[in-house]
Amino acid sequence: MNSVQSFLIDAESAELNLLQREGATAVIDLAVQFSQLGKGSDIELISQVIGRLSDVQVRDFALGSHGEKSFDTYWNMWLYLLKVAPDGFIAPVACLFATLAYERGENELAFRALDRASIDAPRYALTVLLRRVFGSNWPAHAFARMRVELHPKVTAGIFGQ
Repeated sequence: MNSVQSFLIDAESAELNLLQREGATAVIDLAVQFSQLGKGSDIELISQVIGRLSDVQVRDFALGSHGEKSFDTYWNMWLYLLKVAPDGFIAPVACLFATLAYERGENELAFRALDRASIDAPRYALTVLLRRVFGSNWPAHAFARMRVELHPKVTAGIFGQ
């Protein structure tokens, strides 16, 4: 099994776009697998997703990859990954989980997830942004709509569509 560290994406890599595509595909593959197997999902795939989320584009793809029907699957998946992610890889997962908690109206839980992200990476930009958004009491449905509207742009950037 490869470690999470082996899936870290170097922003200077000549294969950056390929690695981003692999990461985005891994997010979807894990969600499908997680819907069937839950915590019994492939550990290599879990490691790949956690590692690839180190890339902002992969993380932003993951942010918009769930819908109403898959919400609970992603909730359980991000919660589990938050529990197993090693230090240095927690912030992206915690932010993803925080957005789901916010959309579900569980603001206290959303802020606790952001606290976890801050402990892992004190200057993580998405944590700072989400604290502002959540603190402004922006309606969860408006946040969800923005997330859905941005997803095709992120997808196009990764997959060239």
